[in-house]
Amino acid sequence: MYLKGSIEAYLDDAAAEKDAPGGGSVSALCGALGASMASMVANFTVGREKFAAVEKRVREILNKAEEARRKMSRFMDEDVEEYKKVTAAYQMPKGTDAEKAARKAAIQEALKSAMRVPLECVRTAHSLILDLKDLVEMGNPNLISDVGVSAILLSAALDGAKLNVEINLKFLTDTKLVENVRKEIEEKAFEAKSVAVEVVGKVREKIK
Repeated sequence: MYLKGSIEAYLDDAAAEKDAPGGGSVSALCGALGASMASMVANFTVGREKFAAVEKRVREILNKAEEARRKMSRFMDEDVEEYKKVTAAYQMPKGTDAEKAARKAAIQEALKSAMRVPLECVRTAHSLILDLKDLVEMGNPNLISDVGVSAILLSAALDGAKLNVEINLKFLTDTKLVENVRKEIEEKAFEAKSVAVEVVGKVREKIK
């Protein structure tokens, strides 16, 4: 869908009076861009003799960043598709008690399914942000500012995805699921934000 299209078309649709792409998809795009920056820094580090001592670890980060980029790229389109399911569920008939019950159940299932994409976006961004602690120290210093850009974009992706998880949680009736997911995203957001701030701080110190 959007992933194979032009950036211009995506931005036009995101800005238009359309249901999607919305915040979930755009957050995933931020994550894909953040992962790309981490990959670029790693690619300018691995295979160079002067960084041989950190080759193994940086290559691990490169593999993680590439996996994150692929996931986030998929999430851009998957979020759009999941939102269509939620819209379809809300449009189900509700003239009889049976129809109301079926509609209610369908909405709950659609919301749970829609929540999966931003939740995975939170998890993916969180995991890669933690790796930036090493990349900011081990990566090619000529690209140190790009580590900071990666941290900023991944942090934005996590924050945006978290909001999209929370809007789905608001309407879910499974209290145990809501409690567990809310706990997870709060913990991951707190840890990732702390690391991202630390990474950007180190970047600023190094480029002074």
